[in-house]
Amino acid sequence: MAPVRFMTWNVHGTFNLNPKFDLEGVCSILRKWAPDVVALQEVDSRSRSDDPFAKLASVVGDHRVHAKSIVTADGDYGQMLLSRFPFSGVPEIVDVSYREREPRRAIAAGLLTPVGDMRVVATHLGLSIHERHAQAQTLVSLVKPERTVVLGDFNDWFWVKSVRRVLAQACPNRTRLRTFPSRLPLMRLDRIYATSDSRIAKVWTDTEARAFSDHLPVIAEVDIQGPSRA
Repeated sequence: MAPVRFMTWNVHGTFNLNPKFDLEGVCSILRKWAPDVVALQEVDSRSRSDDPFAKLASVVGDHRVHAKSIVTADGDYGQMLLSRFPFSGVPEIVDVSYREREPRRAIAAGLLTPVGDMRVVATHLGLSIHERHAQAQTLVSLVKPERTVVLGDFNDWFWVKSVRRVLAQACPNRTRLRTFPSRLPLMRLDRIYATSDSRIAKVWTDTEARAFSDHLPVIAEVDIQGPSRA
């Protein structure tokens, strides 16, 4: 069976690294790698005449979910899950905000793929250790025992109360690429996790993306194994 190609990318910097607001550059990276499923974080339409959410949604497939954590009269801010495959049922948008800190969301969706049904959870976690630890516990509750991929920006760089340790209970397979800051990557903030029945067969990044964001994308081909629940 052909693997499913996943991609996660925090596109922060799209609107300040590029003085000309080159959204097309972000789209070009997406087209270049043609992922089947994409999680994008820090999509920001505030103070813009165009709509980045609509533009990005047009690049990958016909199926998408927006999780806007900040909604204002001047525009919105949040994350997106884009897919070439249709959803099975209505995707969930789960509030994983922690106390008075910045609003955070997770998107949980079933996908009907050529290799059977599976589950995807996309998120962008917080900046403090206790915040991320609490959010990771919620993510585990969203993971099915089989055929699940979790991806996003986890802001996870300490081992103490790490997201990695919590998610390992449900998703022991993970990527380990350094992605931040994109000019000289030192931290593994952006990751793709998979349940034990699904193998991460190949993983890479694209240094051309540093022209558009302060994060590098993570692209992975995942062999979705185990019995399909379709």
